[in-house]
Amino acid sequence: MRVKDLLKPEAIQIGGFATSKDDAIDKLVALMCEEGNVTDVEGYKAAVRAREAEGTTALGEGIAIPHAKTAAVSVPGLAAMTLPAGVDYDSPDGQPTNLMFLIAAPDTKADVHLEVLARLSMLLMDEQFRNDLRAAKTPEEFLAVIDKAESAKIAAEEAKAEAQKQVEGRVRQAAATGAADGYDVVAITACPTGIAHTYMAAEGLERQAEKMGVRIKVETQGSGGAKNVLTSADIAGAKGVIIAADKNVDLDRFDGKPLYSCPVSQGFNAPEKLIDTILNGEVPVFHGTGAAEAAPVAGEGESVGRRVYKDLMNGVSHMLPFVIGGGILTALAFLLDQPGLGTAAYGSSTPLAALFKTIGGEAFGFMLPILAAYISMSIADRPGLAPGFVGGVFAKAGYSFAYIGFAPNLSSDAAQATLISGGFIAALFAGFVAGYLTLGIEKACDKLPDSLEGIKPMLIYPVLGVLAIGIVMLALNPLFALINTGLNGFLKGLGTGNIVVLGLVLGGMMSIDMGGPFNKAAYVFGTAALDPSSGLGTTGQVIMASVMVGGMVPPIAIALSTTFFKDRWTKSDRNAGIVNYIMGLSFISEGAIPFAAADPVHVLPSCIIGSGVAGALSAAFGCTSPAPHGGAWVTPVIGNWAMWLVACLVGSVVAALILSFWKKPLPPEESGLTK
Repeated sequence: MRVKDLLKPEAIQIGGFATSKDDAIDKLVALMCEEGNVTDVEGYKAAVRAREAEGTTALGEGIAIPHAKTAAVSVPGLAAMTLPAGVDYDSPDGQPTNLMFLIAAPDTKADVHLEVLARLSMLLMDEQFRNDLRAAKTPEEFLAVIDKAESAKIAAEEAKAEAQKQVEGRVRQAAATGAADGYDVVAITACPTGIAHTYMAAEGLERQAEKMGVRIKVETQGSGGAKNVLTSADIAGAKGVIIAADKNVDLDRFDGKPLYSCPVSQGFNAPEKLIDTILNGEVPVFHGTGAAEAAPVAGEGESVGRRVYKDLMNGVSHMLPFVIGGGILTALAFLLDQPGLGTAAYGSSTPLAALFKTIGGEAFGFMLPILAAYISMSIADRPGLAPGFVGGVFAKAGYSFAYIGFAPNLSSDAAQATLISGGFIAALFAGFVAGYLTLGIEKACDKLPDSLEGIKPMLIYPVLGVLAIGIVMLALNPLFALINTGLNGFLKGLGTGNIVVLGLVLGGMMSIDMGGPFNKAAYVFGTAALDPSSGLGTTGQVIMASVMVGGMVPPIAIALSTTFFKDRWTKSDRNAGIVNYIMGLSFISEGAIPFAAADPVHVLPSCIIGSGVAGALSAAFGCTSPAPHGGAWVTPVIGNWAMWLVACLVGSVVAALILSFWKKPLPPEESGLTK
């Protein structure tokens, strides 16, 4: 298959014009639809914009390759547009984008088109090729430029494959004889979608290595699987390893090799720097049992705050399935236990209710250990998992040296009275400390004899790591217990006015960044308040109800505005707005992200105010939610559910009205509405 099989003349626009990034996407999607390979236009457009929300697909040098792999596409396709005046597409070099390709990939296992897309991505690394495309006067001339370059590329790929067979033969022979031959540098490139950046980074490294006279082999981990896979002989003979990737890559096979880890964009933006870094011996040796040595390089250019946030979010993302699954099952236990209403056994007075509560309670109980474990693992890789988990268990249980002092009567009432949970704050602390303790242990173990290398991950790291975090938490848990008890006492003692203010703040936070740090902070605070070990009881459920209703407002507000104030929105916005009714009712705040990204000045303040109003009203009405997720679909378990829905409706209407009256009506040619 070749590019001309995916790109048709009717999907090419020469001399196009776009006023904004969103406008460029709209026009490219319209071109793509000319080929008839998109079954759900709005779904495909939403997938393209969601990919842009993860990071711009502009590559610099005037190029952008927006793309999406989605079920909204029936067969793979391409669309292209030249923009002589350029458009601001958030390019990393700050320059306008004037050459764009849009990729449509079906969400299937058939990836025959990926080879073509990879080849196109690599062709775009050539400056003359780009200039020839920009100079094309007709779609047919545009296609002819591609066809000529692709034919040359295919011939070069065949020659390269033959040459690589010869190199790999020498590599195997060198490995057998112990001689130093083979590749100077080996590399892996990978991006989240595995469609464009993966192959452009590989091409950039290979082109630069050829200029420098350096022998390199690059493994691409694309959507169609790993290609040009590095063998143990390839790795053994190389001077070092480059990992240009924006997703997790298994590094254990590079144990003992100098390794440089960086974003995938550096593969095509700074390939010479990457290769020189390896050849000059400027990177430390990596150990496959952890990321201790690789971490400083991987984080190059990344602020401390950003690294802390990424570690925290790794813990939160792994914790949420336990919180949501366990929380909703527990909530269902109370819904099903109507015979036990008002009794001490409420929630488990019937076998069915007890079944749901037991399973849900056990799952929810893993919240703090999982949070701490995966924070620690984000910092120290797999060796950090066990210490982090143990630290989270200690934080939840409240173990201390005072408790140990009651040995051998640990089951006595006096011993049990010392077990006061440090709660969420203690688990956060345990996760970060366990991670950095593990890194310290790994560094200290570097001085051990090489003969002990094999027992480090299975014996030394877990024993020392678990012991170290256990001692730390035994010493500091009383402090965290004091903080947690004080915070819980404060929350329990909040009067109606204060709990309303808290609901206002938490509800508003859910709309500040709709899935970002503020949103996650508010949500995690709400879920932590549901933890039985917090002792907050009904107060914790009031907090959770305010958090959830605040997160439901942004998508619903967008949907209302696009429905009742049509002249403020384009036709595509109005079509996409309908989906936000479902997303809002499902407590998926991210449904509003494309609208907020396109017009943050109007959308964000409106939604923040509306979400704050909803959160405050929910708290004022005394609404409670034992479920940490589910939105309107868990209404049966919401306490005072009717007023909770009223709070949601009022907040959504307030946000929609502010947004709709603040935004100016669009001209008819933009809105698609007749006067």
